[in-house]
Amino acid sequence: MRYFGGAEVTLHLTLHKKWFELIAAGRKTHEFRERKPYWIKRIEGRKYTEIHFRNGYQKNAPFMRVQYLGYRVRGCLYVLKLGRVIEVNR
Repeated sequence: MRYFGGAEVTLHLTLHKKWFELIAAGRKTHEFRERKPYWIKRIEGRKYTEIHFRNGYQKNAPFMRVQYLGYRVRGCLYVLKLGRVIEVNR
């Protein structure tokens, strides 16, 4: 992760192709994660400015940078609010 002035600025997430394409097209403006210990540690109390999405785990997998606008908790889910798409590399 990158740091800027003591704050983490980048959250890294992996997506399936369908969701990756919808976000890249600007049609999906929220991403969801279950509220489990793994995600609690990665989301709560952190100050991200961007989310880096990858479509798969390969070295040359499609990649995009998206502005992160915060989160809210809805039941047992984190709802991550996505801003503008900054960069897409397919």
